[in-house]
Amino acid sequence: MSDRPALDCSLDSKTFGQYYYLKEELIGFCRKNGLPAGGSKGELTERIAYFLDTGKVLAPPKKSARARTVNDEVLTPESVIEQDIVCSEKHRAFFKQHLGKGFSFNVAFQKWLKANAGRTYADAICAYREIIASKKTMKTTIDKQFEYNTYVRDFFADNKGRPLADAIKCWRYKKSLQGHNRYERSDLQALDK
Repeated sequence: MSDRPALDCSLDSKTFGQYYYLKEELIGFCRKNGLPAGGSKGELTERIAYFLDTGKVLAPPKKSARARTVNDEVLTPESVIEQDIVCSEKHRAFFKQHLGKGFSFNVAFQKWLKANAGRTYADAICAYREIIASKKTMKTTIDKQFEYNTYVRDFFADNKGRPLADAIKCWRYKKSLQGHNRYERSDLQALDK
């Protein structure tokens, strides 16, 4: 059923980019070929594509000395949100203290934090409350790296009442094909196999 090529050095970046690979597969390729294996799926994909085209290692971006020293500071509502913020346990503890035990770093809030360096943590607390309130009325956007989640959501929007097993079977079929991984009604043919 799968025409997807194995992830190895025989691929070129164009072919590699046309297929879906799990993050674990990307990490395995990096380790096997001496590439840094840390980072997001997007960073790993970029690193592998560069390696397939050039044979050279694209190093992960370095963390700034400023980001390392900021971690030692005690956070207060008056503290300023640092550039290139990393959502650490220190940050989680601060927001749980001010927003309650139900706090979590959702994607929208993480994006807000990264886009609002220089504002205060009091502003962040207000922004979090607004984001949570708007989630109740708006359809959330799923980021590009979460292709499976997007696919399943779109599958159910088009196929109300079908079980998750059908969505998974169609997803497996779709990711074995060359091209994009967005749901299409034609993917239902996988259920006939």
